[in-house]
Amino acid sequence: MAQADLTPPLPPLLRWLLMLLPFALWGTAMAAMKPLLEGVDPLLVASLRLLPAALVLLLVARLLGRSLRVDPGDIPSLLAFAFVDATLFQALLARGLVQTGAGLGSVLIDSQPLLVALLARALFGEAINPVGWLGLLVGLLGIVCLGLPPELLRQWWLQGPAVQGLHPWSHGEAWMLGAAAAMAVGTVLCRYATRRSDPVAITAWHMLLGGVPLLLAVALGPLLAPGASAAAVLDALRPAWSTLDWALMAYASLFGSALAYGLFFSFASRGDLTGFTALTFLTPVFALLCGFLLLEERLAPLQWLGAALALVSVLLINRRGKLWQPAVAGASGGADGGARAGGPGAGGPGAGGPAAPEGGVASGPAHETEAG
Repeated sequence: MAQADLTPPLPPLLRWLLMLLPFALWGTAMAAMKPLLEGVDPLLVASLRLLPAALVLLLVARLLGRSLRVDPGDIPSLLAFAFVDATLFQALLARGLVQTGAGLGSVLIDSQPLLVALLARALFGEAINPVGWLGLLVGLLGIVCLGLPPELLRQWWLQGPAVQGLHPWSHGEAWMLGAAAAMAVGTVLCRYATRRSDPVAITAWHMLLGGVPLLLAVALGPLLAPGASAAAVLDALRPAWSTLDWALMAYASLFGSALAYGLFFSFASRGDLTGFTALTFLTPVFALLCGFLLLEERLAPLQWLGAALALVSVLLINRRGKLWQPAVAGASGGADGGARAGGPGAGGPGAGGPAAPEGGVASGPAHETEAG
């Protein structure tokens, strides 16, 4: 039996602000991690992002009176969730940040809503419809405009001469593409891991279980090297960071992981998965706005266009059920067809966006009767 959601309903405005917050935090957490990777094992940065966040989130869940118990039926899904979304995703992300080039890495990591939409359609029957597909493509175009240099786009579009010094593809982009796929699969696995268990507790346990192998891998490297010693292991686990570096690491862990993932997977465990993860398109928008407001960085016209496209894509995807209402005859056959498609007539997950209580039935495997 699915665990009842005892959280009181939130006002719509507060709900939307909390839904946007993880993507705003992620937009700055990656920037905070980037300087920490110089001369440090990427797996160490990944483990330090997960383990403190897991402990803090477990403490917060306990203080909020949430159950930390994992239902035995959810344990296999939790283990898969921890490996794919924590161990694999964070390792690929940290490794990709070391070598990512020309902004294409951020474009690839933020393209995961496309993969989530395909998985949600196949596994949960979420309706996407033509407006939803259009929104996904517009969002992808938006992050391309945000992430790639104008000179490179001009060379691609106009088939002009090669741009000197700009190499869009490197090994870093391959790592980032793998990270995007891992996060997409992990987002889907979250629904199976939270069928009978609290989503905040599951998020904390998955970060703890996923961070330990990363830390062990960092320690095993010096142990397997010739002339291994305990001092070498301690040096590998104790980076020579400044106070500012440790502050950046704390921000990436406590805000970019504990708070961001706690909110993200709480919302992703129920409701419209496609519409919610489409907010990922706003991650580079928040990163650019942060640079604009705090660092006085000026946005190029192409970046303003990308930000506008990202906003339009989120609107299209989350309102796709109301923007696309194909004419259906009053015959019962037409109504049955709408129900099978999960469209507005069925009250499916695409009917009202992630925040609309009238959106009908949540699409997760354990929330068949829960309002989205």
